[in-house]
Amino acid sequence: MVIALKDQWIWDSWYAHDGALWHGYFLKADKSLKDPDLRHFNVSQGHATSTDLINWTHLGTCFAPAQEPAFDDKTTWTGSVVKGPDGLWHLFYTGTSQAEKALYQRIGHATSTDMHNWQRVSTEACLDLVGAAARHYETDHMIGHWHDRAMRDPWVMPDPQGNGWLMYFTARGSDIEEANAAGAIGFAMSEDLYHWTLQPPVFVGDFGQLEVPQIFEVNGRWYCLFCTSAEHWSQSRISKTGMTPVTGNHYLIADDPRGPWRMAPGFLDGGLPCRRYAARILKTDNGLVILGFDDNGREDFVGEIRAPEPVLIDEEGYLQLAKNGEAV
Repeated sequence: MVIALKDQWIWDSWYAHDGALWHGYFLKADKSLKDPDLRHFNVSQGHATSTDLINWTHLGTCFAPAQEPAFDDKTTWTGSVVKGPDGLWHLFYTGTSQAEKALYQRIGHATSTDMHNWQRVSTEACLDLVGAAARHYETDHMIGHWHDRAMRDPWVMPDPQGNGWLMYFTARGSDIEEANAAGAIGFAMSEDLYHWTLQPPVFVGDFGQLEVPQIFEVNGRWYCLFCTSAEHWSQSRISKTGMTPVTGNHYLIADDPRGPWRMAPGFLDGGLPCRRYAARILKTDNGLVILGFDDNGREDFVGEIRAPEPVLIDEEGYLQLAKNGEAV
């Protein structure tokens, strides 16, 4: 294991590079809870730094739920960190409230000058499923018979067309007959990182949820890495692929970050027990590497981030786990 704490579980993580150091951010919760399923609602965000993605210096808690009544006073879940043109670092994260029993997720925004001490931009969410584009989304979990109103795991990046910023997030499409076919990659745009406009999702289908999306480009091709559980595969995907559902990391492919996106064949990394979940792929001086946490289920939950492993791109542009420099 590469990122681990003796007295706390670690799961979803995200990373940023400041030019000298890697900054790793992650969700964490006390092992004194005993039941790892309780971690989701007893969560804070941790921060560690590294020069090599192997040896990490832990800096402690960097962000936590709001102390006063707010949209994020119950949980502050997974997000992403980017540096803005104003020189500030920007954290976008998932927030839920106690008043709504954590059933409605929204996107929050905080800034920092040192990448550790974060100040909320507002007591309100920076993005919610409202406005004209909201009709493309499942805005109430009771309508879609899902376990919550999904709007989480924001991934923010500069618009490669030079028109500001793009945000992707885990969501669900509207008016989908099969619950496990409504999983979506939501989409929003901003000119300045502070004001966001919701757009229709860039992908809907195949799964009940596409968690922790990460969008990146290699050699002119765009990839959207995500994770999902075997229980959330749609019947249509099972039928058209003939695959046995697999818990783990999958990905979409596109020629443009706005889409259209399509499913890559097979899966990148997974299986039961799941060896890695909520993975991220990072670009290093030595090529692509993948990091994620061990999630072997409730009874055998590990709660640590695995050491990075190399990822290759084959001749057809598909991602492959690598071993000794060769695809496996």
